[in-house]
Amino acid sequence: MYQIVNAKILTPVEELTGAVVIADGRIQTITPSPLPGVETRDAKGKFLVPGFIDLQVNGAFGHDFTQTPETIWQVAAGLPRYGVTSFLPTVITSPLETTDEAQRVMGIRPSPFQGAEPLGLHLEGPFLNPGKKGAHNPVYICLPSLDWVAGWSPENHVRLVTLAPELPGAAAVIEALTSRGVVVSAGHSLATFAEAETGIDAGIRYGTHLFNAQSPLHHREPGLPGALLTDERVTIGLIPDGIHVHPALVKLVWQAGGNRLTLVTDAMAALGMPPGEYELGDFRVTVDETTCRLPDGTLAGSILSLDTAVCNLIAFTGCTLPQALTTVTTIPARLLGLDGRKGQIAPGYDADLVLLTPDLQVAAAVVGGEVVYDVMRDA
Repeated sequence: MYQIVNAKILTPVEELTGAVVIADGRIQTITPSPLPGVETRDAKGKFLVPGFIDLQVNGAFGHDFTQTPETIWQVAAGLPRYGVTSFLPTVITSPLETTDEAQRVMGIRPSPFQGAEPLGLHLEGPFLNPGKKGAHNPVYICLPSLDWVAGWSPENHVRLVTLAPELPGAAAVIEALTSRGVVVSAGHSLATFAEAETGIDAGIRYGTHLFNAQSPLHHREPGLPGALLTDERVTIGLIPDGIHVHPALVKLVWQAGGNRLTLVTDAMAALGMPPGEYELGDFRVTVDETTCRLPDGTLAGSILSLDTAVCNLIAFTGCTLPQALTTVTTIPARLLGLDGRKGQIAPGYDADLVLLTPDLQVAAAVVGGEVVYDVMRDA
């Protein structure tokens, strides 16, 4: 047991002062004053916030999960430097054997292990619209199939699936997956507004990287973005790097549906690495200081980190830090059905915590009560 003292505690529902007492991987209590006789760790006035949850990580540190699923745990060990304490490793359109291998890897936790917790896979494809394939290999894109998804469930390490709701057979797959507790997301889609609403009626509850690889938002045919923005049943994913979506549109999304917004990075192998050429699935991607692109100029993931995403949202919208934090804590936790366990600083919740400096730099990260990153220790 230990306690963190002298922190500005952002739950993020409210700001508290006092001591956060941690034992057995969970937050035991928050007390007005430090407990006597308990090991004490001084936050020295920093913000103590819930650990960040990233719903879309394709890879990092030179590793791509679609090409090398076995690197999931290696990447997980490095993500806490960005405030990420849990995430969804994302495998893009590929043969079924690739997703099978990723599921197998997810079931073999290294021991010992310190790092961000993989909460389950995000399978982005293969049931996508070829007209909005983005950086997905069209050779492997196919129509929705109940047989294909027979082994996909949270128990088998599949937490979220992105598909195009307008495709034949999509409704049956959506219903099958949601009945097992898998979150189904609409993305890489040319769906009309009506087709998107049909998918939402079938069980879609998320939208993968709003505006990107989607039908356009038009005032007479709002398409998939219009449905995602206006249907209160749906949570929205957004890449706030200022490149995938213009800052003015980020502000508009915040004003229209900030209570349903999750920030994602869509990070690929180049995150944490110098500019150069990296893999995203079957493609070589050219990465400079700001963007990742295929040879034809198509955006192919990002090098955005989630702590930077939070700072960008504040800069683009003028929202407060507690408001911005909800997009990487309480809202993604709620989407995944983990809102009684993750996303807040409260008794009974997992002790997944981040210390932020006044200028919002990550100083330390805690996962399950263990300090997995400390800027002073790991510099």
